[in-house]
Amino acid sequence: MGHLSLPFTTSSKHHHRSPKRLHLLDLITFFFFFIVIVFFLLVFTPLGDSLAASGRQSLLEDPRQRQKLVESVMVGKGGRGGKRTVIEVCGAEYVDYMPCEDPKRNSGFSREMNYYRERHCPRAEEMQLCLVPNPRGYKVPVQWPESLHKIWHDNMPYNKIADRKGHQGWMKEEGPYFIFPGGGTMFPEGAVQYIEKLGQYIPMAGGTLRTALDMGCGFWGLPTSSKYFNPFAPRDSHKAQIQFALERGIPAFVAMLGTRRLPFPASSFDLMHCSRCLIPFTAYNATYFIEVDRLLRPGGYLVISGPPVQWAKQDIEWADLQGVARALCYELIVVDGSTAICKKPIGDSCLPNQNEFGLEPCDESDDPSYAWYFTLKKCVSRIQRKKEDFGIGNMPKWPQRLSTAPLLAIQIKNGRDVFEADSRRWTRRVAYYKNSLNVKLDTPSIRNVMDMNAFLGSFAAAIISDPVWVMNVVPPRNPLTLDIIYDRGLIGVYHDWCEPFSTYPRTYDLIHVVKIESLTKDNTSGKNRCNLMDLIVEVDSILRPSGTFIVRDSPEVIVKVDRIASAVRWMTSIHDKEPESHRRDKILIATKPLLSASAL
Repeated sequence: MGHLSLPFTTSSKHHHRSPKRLHLLDLITFFFFFIVIVFFLLVFTPLGDSLAASGRQSLLEDPRQRQKLVESVMVGKGGRGGKRTVIEVCGAEYVDYMPCEDPKRNSGFSREMNYYRERHCPRAEEMQLCLVPNPRGYKVPVQWPESLHKIWHDNMPYNKIADRKGHQGWMKEEGPYFIFPGGGTMFPEGAVQYIEKLGQYIPMAGGTLRTALDMGCGFWGLPTSSKYFNPFAPRDSHKAQIQFALERGIPAFVAMLGTRRLPFPASSFDLMHCSRCLIPFTAYNATYFIEVDRLLRPGGYLVISGPPVQWAKQDIEWADLQGVARALCYELIVVDGSTAICKKPIGDSCLPNQNEFGLEPCDESDDPSYAWYFTLKKCVSRIQRKKEDFGIGNMPKWPQRLSTAPLLAIQIKNGRDVFEADSRRWTRRVAYYKNSLNVKLDTPSIRNVMDMNAFLGSFAAAIISDPVWVMNVVPPRNPLTLDIIYDRGLIGVYHDWCEPFSTYPRTYDLIHVVKIESLTKDNTSGKNRCNLMDLIVEVDSILRPSGTFIVRDSPEVIVKVDRIASAVRWMTSIHDKEPESHRRDKILIATKPLLSASAL
């Protein structure tokens, strides 16, 4: 049969599309689904946060945009539509950002004496003016003392150190937590047994010893109530043992013993400890041992556990270490396995007697307590006060040491009166904070505390019975009173607040400051050295979410701080001073919100 050829009817035209029209509809459909997928990625995944943050940060890399934002906040102008001006949140890659200890930036510096691992701060205009974000899943930290034994994994999602150190008893992952059994590299059976062994040779009990510096953070597994162990370590490949210590509520500080003095005054520590810290004490003409000697109080104890003490293939290093100790008249109390305990003499050093290392005393112009960006010296610091007056055994025992005016304070004009008046003033102020302003200093919700402008440490002394530890900060442009703070049995550091502080983000539960604007000004000219906004953005970084910031200052400064606090999204309240005070002070209390993960 032949095929019947029928013409197309009108209805058949509606059921068949031309190839050109079909191609156009496919493109439209594809484009629609592409938009939907992109929308999903931007809204429901970190990609959108990262792209948005990078876009915001690129704007703030322009100094003119940065200055425009600062001016907008400081004069109280709103943004578009009358909304308040806010500082944006940084990208997710900034979650652990430490501007002065940035591995990417610092990797270009010299490796000699670990210079590249020391502080190297960018200029303010080089830093992003944005708020450091929280890790995804971040929670309010576990409260003290439970935090000593476990912390939230999501607050520090770094398994590297747990994988490397888990077999030593330091830490391990368990459910949503990291837990800390209490062991360590040199004491896998537990730090308690290790402390008990040291107690056979060192007066660990009875209040004779109070301040201790742990080099390399080996003691991060065991703080004690009667001693202020202040561990330090650089930002390290373990990512990061100092941060773990702080999250647990243990005092700690980021620093590197490299080319500069550590930021502490002379004779600060009653005990110095190294547990496999791997510091080459006798290298560079014993420069690092000389720094230890500068920091150790006369009559204080030095404990070195691990290399090179009776360590395989380190006979020469061990012999050199003993030789340097002898040259400085240290008494070798005991060598127990791979642990050596030495005692620094209270009387004059053996120097300038001849010694095999050529060690000589520094000249009289050297101030052994000046230690802010001060290059290490290859000479032994002279103690500028009588060792017998402040050596171990000659000072009041703890806790009497806290309330007794140190000789350094008494030597200042009207020093005893100033010390006693300052102590009374802060006892009164702290009572007002607790009873009238509802600052929860005596509760487990506050553990890590900082005083940004500590003077004599009287704020810290007034809260000594609370379950807290306090990092007392003394700006190096102010009177150098940090040695008085250490003589009282407290701890602290020198720091210039025109630079970021050496700690990880989300460190402190409470930060306290008196006269905040003075920290940004030149003491002589009164001119600004740096910007108050940059300082408060730094405070936001190191303050924990839900943490508290307390500022005491003049009403004019409090207004400035309140404007900036609004820009960094804090909730604030302003209060009158305590009734007994005759100053013009106002008190601002700010709370940092716990931003949701989606906001980051």
